[in-house]
Amino acid sequence: MRLVAQRVTSASVRIAGEVVGKIDAGFMVLVGIGPDDDEATVQKLAHKLAKLRVFSDDARKMNLALADVGGSVLSISQFTLYADVRKGNRPSFTDAAKPELGAKLYDQFNADLRALGLHVETGEFGGDMQVELVNDGPVTICFDSAVM
Repeated sequence: MRLVAQRVTSASVRIAGEVVGKIDAGFMVLVGIGPDDDEATVQKLAHKLAKLRVFSDDARKMNLALADVGGSVLSISQFTLYADVRKGNRPSFTDAAKPELGAKLYDQFNADLRALGLHVETGEFGGDMQVELVNDGPVTICFDSAVM
């Protein structure tokens, strides 16, 4: 499983011109699922993201987590995080999970974040989406379950 989490002051996702998800401060997270991922992997990364301390405290030190600042998550499915560009100029996506598994685990990831008390907005799995965000910092953190 791969995540790209960006600390944002705001983020939204549109499908066919209509806003389907919108948050104020928090994380906009691109979520990629691999073929070997399972519910335990999803749960581990959901907990890791929820506890990630990259929001500023009163001393302007990155020391607070999402819940500490009342932050939200905009979660966007992103199979292209598994792009393989080693050969040629056209990426291969064979390292990404099949859509059935990807959709199931993406939904589970969002449910796990909600179970941790976080407000989560989403795009549409497999949808053609336009994402807008204001990256705060900028702070961008990448997670890869293969190296955790």
